[in-house]
Amino acid sequence: MFRLSETSQEFLLDLSRRTIQTYLRTRQCPPLGISPEETLENRGAFVTVHKGKRLRGCIGYVTPSHPLSRTVMECSIAAATQDPRFEPLGEMELPEIRIEISVLSPVEEVRNIQQIEVGVHGLIISQKGRRGLLLPQVPVEYGWDRDSFLAETCRKAGLSADAWQKGARIEVFTAFVFGEQEPAEPK
Repeated sequence: MFRLSETSQEFLLDLSRRTIQTYLRTRQCPPLGISPEETLENRGAFVTVHKGKRLRGCIGYVTPSHPLSRTVMECSIAAATQDPRFEPLGEMELPEIRIEISVLSPVEEVRNIQQIEVGVHGLIISQKGRRGLLLPQVPVEYGWDRDSFLAETCRKAGLSADAWQKGARIEVFTAFVFGEQEPAEPK
């Protein structure tokens, strides 16, 4: 299974936070600087922004079309300002957010749902021009079993919950997930 070094994890988390801060203040990206070698590989990734225990934004790319460091920068801005489920993040919220990065493996089609491991695989379900994606950590957070995970991914795609049983395409991926620690509670 793919892993990143501690150095690369710290680099990407710092890059994500600096990118969000700089973008909120100036509408510009910060300079990238010298990136660890393993962050220069083309990889798909998602950036998730949490505020307390709540999701505040999550955007990513499944297709590995850019170096990981650039993908993290673009997804950081998008998660903070372009997730259609939320208002754009405000600069005053920065001390309260926690950033999580999920670096994705290549996607593989599933022929037998028994291959899907809750907590290991993320899902992509598509049918009739609609597509839903949930990261591997989502079913664990909600206590879902495999069938619930499949149903919720269908719903995210705007499909009926049982579309996975009615010809929808099911794909899986794994993710190496790391993030910032929870902000300290105010005294």
